[in-house]
Amino acid sequence: MRTEIEARGVHVDQTFRRIILGLVGFSNLLLILGLYHGVMQALYRSGIIQKAGFLGLDYYQGLTLHGVINAVVWTTMVITALGYAIVIYYLREAISKLWSVVSFVLMILGTIMAAIPILAGKASVLYTFYAPLHASPLFYLGAALLIVGSWIAFFTWIPAAQRWKRKNPDQPLPLAVMGMFSAYIVWLVATIAVAIEVIFFLLPWSLGIIDTVSVPVTRLLFWFFGHPLVYFWLLPVYVILYTVLPKLVEGKLYSEDAARLVFLLFIVFSVPVGVHHQFTEPGLSQGVKFLQAFLTGVVAIPSLITAFTIAASLEYSVWRKEGRNSSLLGWLFKLPYFSREKYMVAYLMMGLLLFIFGGFTGVVNASFNLNLVVHNTSFIPGHFHLTVGGLVALGLMASSLYILETVGGRNLCCKGLALAVPYLWAIGMLTMSVPMMISGVLYGEPRRTNLGLTYLNPDSPLYNEGMAKLAPFVMAGGIILGIAAICYLIVFWGSLLRKPQYNSIAYFPSAEPFHRSLKWKWLRTFKPWLILLTILIAVAYVPALIDVLQTTYGGSLPFAPNSPLPIR
Repeated sequence: MRTEIEARGVHVDQTFRRIILGLVGFSNLLLILGLYHGVMQALYRSGIIQKAGFLGLDYYQGLTLHGVINAVVWTTMVITALGYAIVIYYLREAISKLWSVVSFVLMILGTIMAAIPILAGKASVLYTFYAPLHASPLFYLGAALLIVGSWIAFFTWIPAAQRWKRKNPDQPLPLAVMGMFSAYIVWLVATIAVAIEVIFFLLPWSLGIIDTVSVPVTRLLFWFFGHPLVYFWLLPVYVILYTVLPKLVEGKLYSEDAARLVFLLFIVFSVPVGVHHQFTEPGLSQGVKFLQAFLTGVVAIPSLITAFTIAASLEYSVWRKEGRNSSLLGWLFKLPYFSREKYMVAYLMMGLLLFIFGGFTGVVNASFNLNLVVHNTSFIPGHFHLTVGGLVALGLMASSLYILETVGGRNLCCKGLALAVPYLWAIGMLTMSVPMMISGVLYGEPRRTNLGLTYLNPDSPLYNEGMAKLAPFVMAGGIILGIAAICYLIVFWGSLLRKPQYNSIAYFPSAEPFHRSLKWKWLRTFKPWLILLTILIAVAYVPALIDVLQTTYGGSLPFAPNSPLPIR
């Protein structure tokens, strides 16, 4: 493997090596804190901890750290590092060092600025930072710097792509680059809305410049960002699924056209669906909600195409070696799940297993009627832990380790431990998430709630026996996930802290396509899809914005932090 990397890879300049490893290393350092609080959440929500806080941090501080670090900071930094490596390898064109350093500094500085008020107890506003929850100005400013830093990284890649295109006018962008650019287009469009929310509403409000903000407007702006964020996480992993996975199993990508179509469809359909998170909110008309339910159903299409394409690619790899003598699904059991050298296969396949369950349960959220049953119950975090905590987390973990091998020039330590991680992770995630979803449907178990003080506390009038019966499974799943996390961190830090054994190389084993026509020009360019995206955003969000601007309902009843019931 190392010989192939040295022979086919591209040397990584020292500046970019430091940026890539710096992003991966810093984010994985913070991930220790994020994963720790994930385990603590499982202990709170299983009733093991029946206090408002633990070791100086209260429940909502921990929940904020878990959500912000794991879902925003770690993902953004690892994806950006992966993007640098992909652009360097496939395009082999110069990238601005100055602006890349500026991007890196802004992302690190912004993250530190946002973390300080969370740790100080002045920004316990959760991952969604909904108004009227109020945070320190430092939190909002830090979040804005992190986003701007990621924008700059993307902007440094675009000139490299343009130069490559001028040199190769008859060739489409390499598939991996197209996928990564698709992810950042989704990110750029989505974060414009949250930038508006922060700069014009939340930050002036936090600074005392304005006295109040419109909660419906800020929530609409957040979910313009919040749901497309899922596809920003997902698309880079899809890049690895389409390019690297078939090559690792000695096969071919079934259809490059299908892969490009998937990336372009996600650009169009991932952004205009955020309102489905607001199905239960007043102020939005039934017509707006019906349209959002339809569009959310449509966004499942590229994932279904992916399921077929990846399955066909993997099946072909087995047929190529053994012929078509196996049963219908026999090929599924002949992949190299336990190869230490091809550990990425295990991470991606276990991620896909979790993503199947996450995708099916996501259809429930997209249905207006069914959403009324599960909204704000533990069904929701159970669902998104199977998607974000499944394929996305395992895919980015595998990518982080692979970056250490190639750009870092290191042999992974404890490869057996690295191979155990995805299996432990999948077992823990299913053990935790499925009971959460069941309890949400059967007993209405709420999300974002310290259950140890309320529904799982026998001394509380809110004690619920049904929730208590399922709580041990949540605890067990959280502990197994904690063990998997420790194993991953041992491998990561044990590898990063050893001296490099090899040169710094950007390299990705890339599968040849079985079908590659590329005769349709609209699969080779972003322009028509960006026009379609603009039209669809206008159709989906202009009526929604008109609705919330006309909303006149008053405020909610007051709540105390440690009780799900309003203060009467």
